[in-house]
Amino acid sequence: MAWFILAIAGVLEVVWAFSMKKSAGFTLITPTLITIVAAAASFVLLSVSMRALPLGTAYTIWTGIGAIGAFAIGVAVLGEAATPGRLIAAALIIAGIVLMKLSGGQGWPSL
Repeated sequence: MAWFILAIAGVLEVVWAFSMKKSAGFTLITPTLITIVAAAASFVLLSVSMRALPLGTAYTIWTGIGAIGAFAIGVAVLGEAATPGRLIAAALIIAGIVLMKLSGGQGWPSL
């Protein structure tokens, strides 16, 4: 259950990052409110997941989901560049998330 909660927290991180971009510097009320609510919910769910997951694992995966999700939304919705360098960087983030998950927080991976 902690992993599911962490995944939802990560998705909410993407939501608040996107809505923050759409808020035009917090000058538009609806995206501003979405940013605040999604950020608060994301933090709460992250803290709940940390009851069962190690800090380093939970935080790394949460920020990784946010980074990859924000990158994907930026490319797919906002027309940001998907250059080879950015795609390689995204792949490395994903590889780090997978390795962090597989390691179980107990040192080197216990595959």
